[in-house]
Order: sequence, then C-alpha cells, then structure tokens
Amino acid sequence: MFTLDNRLESDSAYVCDLTLCQVRLMNDKHYPWIILIPKVGGIREIYELSLSDQQQLMKESSKVSRILSEYTNADKMNVAALGNLVPQLHIHHIARFESDVAWPGPVWGVVNAEPYSQTALSDRVGALAELLSGSM
Repeated sequence: MFTLDNRLESDSAYVCDLTLCQVRLMNDKHYPWIILIPKVGGIREIYELSLSDQQQLMKESSKVSRILSEYTNADKMNVAALGNLVPQLHIHHIARFESDVAWPGPVWGVVNAEPYSQTALSDRVGALAELLSGSM
C-alpha cells in the first residue's frame, strides 16, 4: 500500500497524479523542482519496481523533465534518485539556471529553502498540473 513519507509531504505541494507516480512541487522558490513518487508501497530503489513500472517511470520522468524545462526555460535539467534522508523512492527533477544560487554545483546545502508565497505556490502548482494533464 502506498503511503507518502511525511517529510516529502511537508516539504512539497501536491500537483497531480500520473499513471504510476504522484507529482509534487518542492516548496523552494530558489529552484523549480518537481519530485515523482511511484505509488507503490515499500519501494526504495528503481530496480525494485516491476519491469513495466520501470518503463512507466522512465516515460513519466521524461515527460516531467521536458515540461519543466520548457515551462521554466531551464539551462539544464538535473534528474536524480538519491533518497539518503528519505528512503521512499522519489525522483528529483530540478530546473537549473546558470544564474541560480548553487550553479554549477548541487542544490543541497547551499542555501536554506525559501518557501513560495501562497499565491505563487498555488499559481505554479496550477500551471504545472495543467501542463502535465496531457496524455502520456
């Protein structure tokens, strides 16, 4: 049974559900940052998913990367499944810019997360949900 990790829930906002994954926006206005969480209970690693779910994850990850890149006009997309602090399988999709505070290094630990205003968060979630609602 799928249950969202409490830290993922508290650090992000629900955007939509895709076929396999829940899509969430990290609440950090420094970086446009989406995470995909497969709605499969007890999964920590990609290889633990069935082959068909692995293929679906790749389709959804590619779609999210393309849409986030186009939506933000990113210089580069960073995509990673780290999970050192939160073991539940989740894939980070971070739009990066040569002008962002962490460029060219990783985003973790450079500056503290700064939440979106409620209006900005609502607007960004709405826009992303609309863009992602198209067919796979």
